[in-house]
Amino acid sequence: MEQNKLLRMDNIGIVVESIDNAIAFFSEIGLKLEGRAMIEGEWAGRVTGLGDQTVEIAMMVTPDGHSRIELSRFVTPSILSNHTVAPVNALGYLRAMFTVEDIEELTTRLIKNGATLVGEIVRYETSYKLCYIRSADGLLVGLAQEIGENGG
Repeated sequence: MEQNKLLRMDNIGIVVESIDNAIAFFSEIGLKLEGRAMIEGEWAGRVTGLGDQTVEIAMMVTPDGHSRIELSRFVTPSILSNHTVAPVNALGYLRAMFTVEDIEELTTRLIKNGATLVGEIVRYETSYKLCYIRSADGLLVGLAQEIGENGG
């Protein structure tokens, strides 16, 4: 019997406190708002196991159209746990990683908008510059810049 084949990854979901702040943060990185909606009712709760729920969602898409982040703000039920203060070595899903053109320029821009550099921008051999950055609301992302032999 042939095994089902994975077709694609549709999105990564992130629960946020302020959907407007999260949209602004990911827009600054370079994602585009694809759509925004309220999801309500018991049918949605059957998927999440939370019962009757009201959730505002926004779908952000990368410029190439291949990757998406679904931002969710739960109106009801209320949030039970907060992982935005977890250290980068906490168990569970950690962060999304984005490849960017100019890591220093973007990091400077994000910091001006309230983000915090977690450690520092580090060069990995001759292939990447990397860093983790946390939005003002605590969302953790990784940034990577491909570099060439000349140190680009």
